[in-house]
Amino acid sequence: MQSFFGLTLKDLEAAIGSLGKEKFRARQLYTWIYTKSVFDFHEMTNIPKSLRKIFQEMFSTELLEIKEVLQSSDGSRKFAFAVSDGNIIESILMPEKERNTLCISSQIGCRMGCKFCVTGKIGFKRNLTAAEIVNQVVTVKEYLGKNDEKRITNLVFMGMGEPLDNLDNVLPALTILKESIGLDFSYRRITISSVGLVDGIRTLPLKTASIAISLNAADDATRSRLMPINRLYSIGKIVDFVRSFQVPNRIRTTFEYVIIKDVNDSPEDAKRLAELLQGIKCKINFIPYNESPYAEFKAPDPKSVTMFYDYLHGRHFTTMIRDSRGQDVSGACGQLGMRYLEKSQTTNKKSQTDDL
Repeated sequence: MQSFFGLTLKDLEAAIGSLGKEKFRARQLYTWIYTKSVFDFHEMTNIPKSLRKIFQEMFSTELLEIKEVLQSSDGSRKFAFAVSDGNIIESILMPEKERNTLCISSQIGCRMGCKFCVTGKIGFKRNLTAAEIVNQVVTVKEYLGKNDEKRITNLVFMGMGEPLDNLDNVLPALTILKESIGLDFSYRRITISSVGLVDGIRTLPLKTASIAISLNAADDATRSRLMPINRLYSIGKIVDFVRSFQVPNRIRTTFEYVIIKDVNDSPEDAKRLAELLQGIKCKINFIPYNESPYAEFKAPDPKSVTMFYDYLHGRHFTTMIRDSRGQDVSGACGQLGMRYLEKSQTTNKKSQTDDL
């Protein structure tokens, strides 16, 4: 049985058309499931009963299993989902004054190996399917209910995995998420965060999503220490690409800079960053490092974060300090997944010992 959440509207029309049925039924299904939150085909009253039965046998609308929800004191909620093969993926809902942003995962683990990222320490397990990506959004939407104040307004692909390393599934997921008669997210409200896979960014059609590049250093030595991918996509390659990258009007490329104590938080680092990005139409998000028991790095002093902001802002860059969210609920991506992985490994070792 095929998951409904992995089908674009065109895919669904083709599947229904192959049965010799009217293609407009696809739009009806999208409305029932994504707009009205009706997941039982037998309750879709404007569709003939015989056809409802066929759809029930063809498509699964099962939501992800929520293994755990952790509520942070800052209002964030961290979700641990179990997928069909037993692996754990994570999403985090981050409420702000005028938006509710859901950070979603695109892979189980990651092959980029960033030293400060817990997901990288899990290693790469597999890509998420388009259905598993979309299902994170639908499951959280249903968990929140119909309270408009809790409605998801923005999406960011910044959870587990590198989204541009899974374009075969991320692109159809984006098509589904943006469908106007479905979940109806504007491309302006979706951000793809990447370590800087320039070739992947280059293949994205215009108005796919906003792009955020995880820079995290202004010199190659520091960035290579933090992010091994820098040996392939150096700072120079990334900056040269962004200078020439054509984006829609009023959309700026975002650079993310995770500030880590005694690694990239000095006044000299701030000066190098300003010189590096001079003349580029961009936004800079400063992110204080969210400490984890799985990495040796430390959170920066607040004065270092303020210094970075003041220095770049004073040189007329569009900048913001993005709070580290969910610090009290394993907020850094991969922490819950690592915890479940360790628990599974401990259980397996105990079982093997018991069998001896």
